[in-house]
Amino acid sequence: MPNAIMIFAAGFGTRMGALTSDRPKPLIPVAGRPLIDHAIALATSAGIGKIVANVHYLPDQMITHLAPHGIAISDERDEILETGGGLKKALPMLGDGPVITLNSDAVWTGSNPITRLKAAWDPERMDALMALVPRENAIGYTRNGDFILDEAGRLTRGEGLVYTGCQIIKTDLLAHHNKTCFSMWDIWQQILDQRRMFGILHDGHWCDVGHPGGIELAENLLETNV
Repeated sequence: MPNAIMIFAAGFGTRMGALTSDRPKPLIPVAGRPLIDHAIALATSAGIGKIVANVHYLPDQMITHLAPHGIAISDERDEILETGGGLKKALPMLGDGPVITLNSDAVWTGSNPITRLKAAWDPERMDALMALVPRENAIGYTRNGDFILDEAGRLTRGEGLVYTGCQIIKTDLLAHHNKTCFSMWDIWQQILDQRRMFGILHDGHWCDVGHPGGIELAENLLETNV
């Protein structure tokens, strides 16, 4: 059973504009606490034993904030590695076997998505399992969706359901990738081609807090808790 999580926290946060001029995006407050603390709370309440976060932009602020939480740091200050490369670099810290990944720029209502992913994980059929929401439950999201879910729970690319930035993924393809800097899509496409990418629907709402308008939307969502 997956028991290690990578929280992606290294991005520049350029969509946040002036809000990230003096702090990294994961430290922007939402509902009274930094964004990344919402992600950490999901991981800890799901009983995850190992939490790793990557840092790049204004890394000292991130390291100082994360130190009391006992979170291991994957230091990318020398080079931004994108999502796939960032996860590949952190693999020695995460250990063997499948891992959970979670974006730090979102808030959730409903059940803990990590707990639900762990309960649905079937390594015999799956190389990746994603938490998804219908387009109408994706608050602050401006695109048309990422995936289509069939009756067996298998995913194909297409407009429809929104990937929430939370998944379980086997790491073999990452470990053997020939690049150091690459997108998670490089790995996902291989898994899609092998028909081993699956998804489950999250039972609440999810809010993208990657842009300034997302802060108020997220706070309203958390207040109503729908």
